[in-house]
Amino acid sequence: MSSQFTLMREQRFRPFFFTQFLGAFNDNVFKTALITLVAFHAASLSNIDGGTLATVLPGLFILPFFLFSATAGQLADKFEKSLVIRYVKVFEIGIMLFASAGFFLHNIWLLAAALFMMGMHSTIFGPVKYSYLPQHLKENELIGGNGMLEMGTFVAILLGQVLGAWVAIQSQHEIITSLTILLIAVMGYATSRGVPNSPAAAPHLKINWNPITETVRSIQFIWQHQQIWLTIIAISWFWFFGATLLAQFPNFAKEVLYGDESIFILLLSIFSLGIGIGSLMCEKLSRGKVELGLVVFGAIGLTIFGIDLYFSSTSIHEHWNNKTYFDYFTFLSKHYDAEGHIFLDCWRLLADIALIGVFGGIYIVPLYTLIQTRSERSYQSRVIAANNIINALFMVVSAGFSILIFNQGYNIPQLFLAVALLNVLVMIYLCFRQPEYYKDFLVWVHTLKSS
Repeated sequence: MSSQFTLMREQRFRPFFFTQFLGAFNDNVFKTALITLVAFHAASLSNIDGGTLATVLPGLFILPFFLFSATAGQLADKFEKSLVIRYVKVFEIGIMLFASAGFFLHNIWLLAAALFMMGMHSTIFGPVKYSYLPQHLKENELIGGNGMLEMGTFVAILLGQVLGAWVAIQSQHEIITSLTILLIAVMGYATSRGVPNSPAAAPHLKINWNPITETVRSIQFIWQHQQIWLTIIAISWFWFFGATLLAQFPNFAKEVLYGDESIFILLLSIFSLGIGIGSLMCEKLSRGKVELGLVVFGAIGLTIFGIDLYFSSTSIHEHWNNKTYFDYFTFLSKHYDAEGHIFLDCWRLLADIALIGVFGGIYIVPLYTLIQTRSERSYQSRVIAANNIINALFMVVSAGFSILIFNQGYNIPQLFLAVALLNVLVMIYLCFRQPEYYKDFLVWVHTLKSS
């Protein structure tokens, strides 16, 4: 069996994997439950318009990444990591108690504060997440370990969103949601107890508590190390690409595919599972070493299937112009258009989304592994923290880019096409600045042909 799966039997990996999994799971159960409640019961929570709340709340979760990432990176470098992880899990239990009060009292301000604190929870855990693995895995295990972690994260996101939507629509949603998020938080703390000791990388570090100056210092540091800087830009571009797609999936399902909520869940499920599969494939494709050629390979797939997503979705929109809304079963079983012609574009579209996920997983795993293997060990967590700041910035810019495209009169499939084409320019820039990417890609293709 592949070594990435045998890691699940080892104490150095399994408790950490499940701690990360449960944290991402709880994040998404809580966020989705809150946003679902806002969508359907905004009047009982606040006199603020539901659409405004649905726009503002995700921003509250991202804001701590800008405010606290630099500090979180210092904490992860200065202190023993398993201790930091356990404190973060205790903090999560406190947040969920706070959120439960918000659900019972129907108080949007308590819930918004809890969402902000969950963003803090994820911000603090982020630098530990990727700097932990190099301390406990051999270099030839890092690709597999990162692949498992990415797979687990996206499966947790998917399951969390499905469960969050389900608990929010129950008649006794206050108690069901509260018990669910508290139970997951307690389970996360229980698994964190098994995370092995991870000595501090820079125990004598003097923490700079000013987030602005420390953020500037972190970005200046990675700018001086251009290979790391370009890697972070490449990772952040993936989050731009992914955030653009995911943010539009609900309206894409409704306005383009004429589907109900089940179509949105179907798209999200296929994309998330695709990312998981692509992440797991990396170890085999790279033979256990950092293979930058996979980044170019992944980017090629993102562009090809991103472009085809435009054509397949446009075709569906044109054929199903009667605006009859379908559920996922009708969507999957409909093979004929109004004229009786064979119509399989729905399957083509699902394949496009699945393969965008697969190639996204192939693209992202080598980049995270590159940061882990080529950044200074004593500064590793702070590099990850700087990465998280720039990731968050790109995600915010992706929202602005989408608004700009729509203001020009373009539709959602055309937005997807624009991002797929922009991906080509980003890869040309990356290969121009760092020729190692395309050189490794050519070597990897040659090796693949001769094997």
